[in-house]
Amino acid sequence: EHKKRRTVHFGEHVTLLFEDELTVRYQFQEMLRIERIFEEAGIEDELQAYNPLVPDGTNLKATMLIEYEDVEERGRMLAKLKGLEDKIWLRIADHAPVSAIADEDLERENDEKTAAVHFLRFEFSSQAISALKQGANIAAGCDHPEYPIKVAEINPITREALAADFK
Repeated sequence: EHKKRRTVHFGEHVTLLFEDELTVRYQFQEMLRIERIFEEAGIEDELQAYNPLVPDGTNLKATMLIEYEDVEERGRMLAKLKGLEDKIWLRIADHAPVSAIADEDLERENDEKTAAVHFLRFEFSSQAISALKQGANIAAGCDHPEYPIKVAEINPITREALAADFK
């Protein structure tokens, strides 16, 4: 339920899951369980990997998923969608759109294709943050030529969840 309120769909194949302390904590705990990490050094390594995904009060952070069920179609589309992660934007009210800063931890694209998962950060001005906290709408879009999408207004439940990320 918590993740559902923090999710924005761009058409049928691209989803942004906006992370917060709770979503990252669950991912972290799942990774420790799956990888059977019980030693302090291993836990510390995982913390170093996951902590940067938590918004710090001046930004929003999201995991972007590119999803195609058919393996062949996925391969074709990941090749066509190279650079998609750099073409995602958010706009609060009439403030300038804010482009995603993608994959700061490591490059997830190669010469042939983009990855199916990217990590995005959106940095906002204090004026835009104030407007969102006061109830202004937030829109989203993608300017990639192979996947042009505009979400005219993010639903109020998601808008409220995202506004809470700003301290």
